[in-house]
Amino acid sequence: MERKTLWKTYSDSDLEAMNKVAEDYKYCLNTAKTERECVSLAIAKAEAKGYKNLQNYIDERKEVKPGDKLYANYNGKLIILYQIGTDPIEKGMNILGAHIDSPRLDIKQNPLYEKEGFSYLDTHYYGGIKKYQWVTIPLAIHGVFAKKDGTTVHVNIGEDENDPVFTVTDILIHLAKDQMVKKAADVINGENLDLLIGSQALKGVDKDAVKAYTMQLISEKYGVEEEDFLSAELEIVPADKARDLGFDRSMIIAYGQDDKICAWTSLFAMLDVEAPKRTACTLLVDKEEIGSVGASGMHSHFFENMTAELLDLMGIHGDLAVRRTISHSTMLSSDVSAGYDPLYADRFDNKNAAWLGKGIVFNKYTGSRGKSGSNDANAEYIAKIRKVLDDNHVQFQTAELGKVDAGGGGTIAYIMANYGMEVIDAGLAILCMHSPQEVSSKADVYEAVRAYKAFLEYMD
Repeated sequence: MERKTLWKTYSDSDLEAMNKVAEDYKYCLNTAKTERECVSLAIAKAEAKGYKNLQNYIDERKEVKPGDKLYANYNGKLIILYQIGTDPIEKGMNILGAHIDSPRLDIKQNPLYEKEGFSYLDTHYYGGIKKYQWVTIPLAIHGVFAKKDGTTVHVNIGEDENDPVFTVTDILIHLAKDQMVKKAADVINGENLDLLIGSQALKGVDKDAVKAYTMQLISEKYGVEEEDFLSAELEIVPADKARDLGFDRSMIIAYGQDDKICAWTSLFAMLDVEAPKRTACTLLVDKEEIGSVGASGMHSHFFENMTAELLDLMGIHGDLAVRRTISHSTMLSSDVSAGYDPLYADRFDNKNAAWLGKGIVFNKYTGSRGKSGSNDANAEYIAKIRKVLDDNHVQFQTAELGKVDAGGGGTIAYIMANYGMEVIDAGLAILCMHSPQEVSSKADVYEAVRAYKAFLEYMD
């Protein structure tokens, strides 16, 4: 069942609309590289569209009614948006879910040290990475220092063209004989992924003078002391901006497109929906790359708790009502697929691969080694989605994550399926997944917004 490339079907007006969406998407990628930044930007965009903070409704015991647009966030790392539909909410919601965390390097709690004339920050990598891809590239520091006085200091350094950047060093090729015969997984040791941040010594200091000067600069800029690293969350990400790729500018190359490409297209669709029949909901969650654990991950009860609060403000009480609402819901678990790469064709079954430029990708199942750990979507549910997309002239494709026994992966789909709702993975194809620079198609970005909007508006 061959799918056409969208480039052959788009009209001039389609291309104009596509480019507008792509520019907004690139802006989001450049502005929000961490989960905290994503939530902050999502709130700003939502409030500009009339969304109100659900917590204010809870505090004021304000009634929630059809047409209301609400959001809830957990510690600035997870956000849920609701647009209340005209149908009884106990009949279920149409839900989009994506994650806003991406592979990176995290700063340890006791990170700052000096070694033979250089100052470093000690790191621990987050998520699945090829460690050798993270050396010798310009890196930026994003995050927060939480101080004992209750204040939070935000850090974003390395993104402005006048900022310094940072890097992780590698051994020069001339001295790399032993390194070159190692397996790829062992070429760079995880404990050697430390960030080089300085080499100038502080005058008048004998011991650790380079560390002292670096800490002095940090203190002057952010008003913190070394002990404040104990309660800091600092993330190391590529300093590069999202750029058009190719002579034809048909693709985007950028950090963090897994899974921000699905998060931002889901948000764009959600904010474009008006007066839905079924309540529309979008979840942008944290911690998927490390198993969806923790209070801001999908395994937490925050979504369930906020939905219970929502129903309570609608005059619908009791645990059964919450369970009924969630179990009657339908969801697209929006996560990326491995885009078919002709240079690595032996890793794919090209009849069941995700192709750039051919629309949103549905994965009936993910997992690995015999579908282990996957949510295997029901055929009847897939048929309903096919009808919604076909009726709205949205192109889609189906795929699995590489050849059988080639590898595998997971998403948040199985977690939501535990509630008894219908769920399927639906995302976009990208190349170079989990690398510092991932590649996507502008056409897919635009088609994903159209697909997500159709789902929110017309799925029943």
